[in-house]
Amino acid sequence: MNCFPFSSAIAVGVGANAVSSFGSAEDTVSMAISRVSLLILDFARSDQSDIRCSDIIKTIPVGGPSGQADYFNAVVLTRRTSRLATLEAALELLSKLQALETKFGRDRSCEQRWGPRSLDLDLLFWGELRFDHPQLVLPHPRMHLRSFVLEPLLQAMQGTHPPCW
Repeated sequence: MNCFPFSSAIAVGVGANAVSSFGSAEDTVSMAISRVSLLILDFARSDQSDIRCSDIIKTIPVGGPSGQADYFNAVVLTRRTSRLATLEAALELLSKLQALETKFGRDRSCEQRWGPRSLDLDLLFWGELRFDHPQLVLPHPRMHLRSFVLEPLLQAMQGTHPPCW
């Protein structure tokens, strides 16, 4: 098993259960994995060999309105970054992730809490950074309660799955 340095690792959850301009929810997650990988690579100033991805898993919706379609979920992470983990940097990364969601058709202004989404990107953790800000809580406050996050996170951490590209 690989030794995994958490001190500067960044993990992002990728999920969707609604169609986007990229196709089905599963196709959207597949395309988003590549885009998130490139975004993290550039933002974190990481080496391509540091990026890890999970398989895409299909899960039932947790919470939210009834009758939603199943979600497709994955995790992208980088083992290390040369960026200093600060509140300002984390908010900058969050902004970049939300801009990517918008490119995939997500409109946060008219969606229901835990409702269908064309793309949902969650910053899960950045090393040991801890804070509670109105825009972002790190680590993700419900991450440990969600198998649809933990299963792909473990896969990505183990680095046993195909590259993100």
